[in-house]
Amino acid sequence: MSPARLIDGKQIAADVRSEIKRDAAVLIARGVRPSLVVVLVGDDPASHVYVRNKDKAAVEAGFAVRTVQLSATTTQRDLERVVGELNEDRSVHGILVQMPLPQGLDARAIIDAIDPDKDVDGLTPTNVAALALGRAGHRPCTPAGCLVLLDRHDIALEGRDVVVLGRSMLVGKPFLLLALERNATVTIAHSKTRDLAAVVARADIVVAAVGRAGLVRGAWIKPGAAVLDVGINRLENGRIQGDVDFESARERAGWITPVPGGVGPMTIAMLLSNTLASAARAAGG
Repeated sequence: MSPARLIDGKQIAADVRSEIKRDAAVLIARGVRPSLVVVLVGDDPASHVYVRNKDKAAVEAGFAVRTVQLSATTTQRDLERVVGELNEDRSVHGILVQMPLPQGLDARAIIDAIDPDKDVDGLTPTNVAALALGRAGHRPCTPAGCLVLLDRHDIALEGRDVVVLGRSMLVGKPFLLLALERNATVTIAHSKTRDLAAVVARADIVVAAVGRAGLVRGAWIKPGAAVLDVGINRLENGRIQGDVDFESARERAGWITPVPGGVGPMTIAMLLSNTLASAARAAGG
């Protein structure tokens, strides 16, 4: 069997961002520039890197973008006040509060405070309910990006057995719902799942999002399956590894995402897509 074909998330994300830039130019010509505001609290180095990458991608797409930098000593009340002001600012189409927040701040309450129309992470209760009910709303960026990767390679979900490893609100649960919308048969596996290898072995599509480096072995993979590795784990030697043992899995899979360069780049692309949709809605189109 030939090694799996790579799903190049970096290239697909670049294609998506190019399409977003084209569509943003149409809105800008109508007098509406998509606007994204990122709220960054504290000095977490990784968060600063992520925010710089988001800012860069947004600027390249023609968006107005700014970062509200707050100190690590910011109170819950002050952070909620900042979010409230952004909710009321009609020039702002997307609000993203960068996680994690410093200790002592209630992240759930902050997310709940964001205007659902401007919740471009798709995490407010209103958008989560919309996904569960099959109604319009912002979809969480990483699972939405996974769908785009599958679509761009004509990997259909209808009638397929899909196994999602991980049950977080960021990836596992929303991908379950997105795949059900596409008429897939979906199983969510987690730390309490018995005989995980056997569960994975029946999957036509595997989405690994548990945060355990190399958990999924190549021998678990059904020959020809599509494998989307959402995990980003930093090893002691500084190397980044996904949740899937890439070298062994690529010998059995039909399609596989690398780490890095697979699912990761799609998250920012879908963040921009949600912001564009919000701006278009605000423009009445």
